[in-house]
Amino acid sequence: MLNPISKHRSYLLSFFMVWAVIFGIHTIIINFFYDIPGRISLSDAAIFNFLFAVIGYNLWFVIRFNLREKQKTFDVIVSHLITAIVIIVIWLLMSYFMLRGLYGDDKSYIQFLNDSLPWRVISGIFFYMFFIMFYYVMLYYEDLQEKLIIESELQNLVKEAELTALKSQINPHFLFNSLNSISSLTITDPDKAQEMVIKLSDFLRYSLSHDKNEKTSLADEIDNLNRYLDIEKVRFGKRLNFVSEVSNDCMKLYIPNMILQPLIENSIKHGVYNSSEEVLVKLKCKTDKDYVLIEISNDYDPEAVKKKGEGIGLANIKKRLQLIYQRQDLLETIAEKLTFTAKLRFPREHTLNINN
Repeated sequence: MLNPISKHRSYLLSFFMVWAVIFGIHTIIINFFYDIPGRISLSDAAIFNFLFAVIGYNLWFVIRFNLREKQKTFDVIVSHLITAIVIIVIWLLMSYFMLRGLYGDDKSYIQFLNDSLPWRVISGIFFYMFFIMFYYVMLYYEDLQEKLIIESELQNLVKEAELTALKSQINPHFLFNSLNSISSLTITDPDKAQEMVIKLSDFLRYSLSHDKNEKTSLADEIDNLNRYLDIEKVRFGKRLNFVSEVSNDCMKLYIPNMILQPLIENSIKHGVYNSSEEVLVKLKCKTDKDYVLIEISNDYDPEAVKKKGEGIGLANIKKRLQLIYQRQDLLETIAEKLTFTAKLRFPREHTLNINN
């Protein structure tokens, strides 16, 4: 892993700026408060601070090496204590002998250099602690960011898996009934049977297809509904009367695919199946400033015995809407005296095109 100082341009710039400020303060202090000549003050500040800047930069690799294996807290403290002592001693010796070699003839400066060793040790300890704290903070931050990225990726995978599972739950009874109807048609009307096989194939292909954002145009969704209804009308005949009242503007909007078919299926199961007379199933769509509103209503007899089934159901739709839009209030059902209505609301900004 690269040193975070060189990895980020802003950190590298800040690194140079901080050491430039330290260099300036160091020079001013020993020049004005200890009467050390300017040239020597500059050399003193440059050598001591430049050396520790280089040492501090490379401390990152020491920390990364120590973190390859998990260590106990006590071992980490001892390791840093030993490292700090070694580094500070090397730093002081190198700086001291370099400056002594440059200005050994200046007795007053050499005396100052000897007397200043204690506070230079303290500054070395401070610099070491600063670097260590900075690097550990950066490690914690980068680990946290990595965990957040991994968590986000896992959540996306789980979300995709849930959507896939929810979307692929095709009612087996619908398949069985469709195949039985087609089987009967092969005897009475072979051409009609062939047409129904093609429609069933197209319906299944649409149902099992996947697009990147799990969305399709309302026009495509309604085309698939018509395939489904054509198949069901073979069973129910004139008892199933479907009416679509959808404007051209609505047709261009995008909604989660296979989100309407379960509602139509629910209307047939609880309305048409329990009736011996014609049942009207109506689809409406309208828009307002914030939402695309879709209503599916059907005639039903509240006194009739409800048909049990294993369809996707309303709970499935609520779950899909929650996963896609992070909302739990987008599906509403209203059971009136003789009419059952399911109302879907799609946030307008998410229906403008397939990339939303």
